[in-house]
Amino acid sequence: MKEKIHGFLDFIREQGVVGLAVGFILGGAVSKMVASLVSDIINPLLGVILGSAGELKDAALVVGPIKILWGSFVATVIDFVVIALVVYFGVKLIGLDKLDKRKQS
Repeated sequence: MKEKIHGFLDFIREQGVVGLAVGFILGGAVSKMVASLVSDIINPLLGVILGSAGELKDAALVVGPIKILWGSFVATVIDFVVIALVVYFGVKLIGLDKLDKRKQS
């Protein structure tokens, strides 16, 4: 039984499970923060600049009975790009990319 517990603890340490869990939790928090930045600040400003009343996500092109929600798509793309940039530069600036060590075979 001790060998199984020891093997399990080695697995957790070698595979970086704790780091993965921390990264997952922090990633969720950063995602919420960036989503708020995009939806509460960036999208309303872009809505004003592009001439859309209200928020950017409400901008639409109406063609007969069809309503094309192009503003919602653009807002989602902006949200993704900002989150990707924050994660990329956050990892680079903090230096987390150098902490990840490959397991030697």
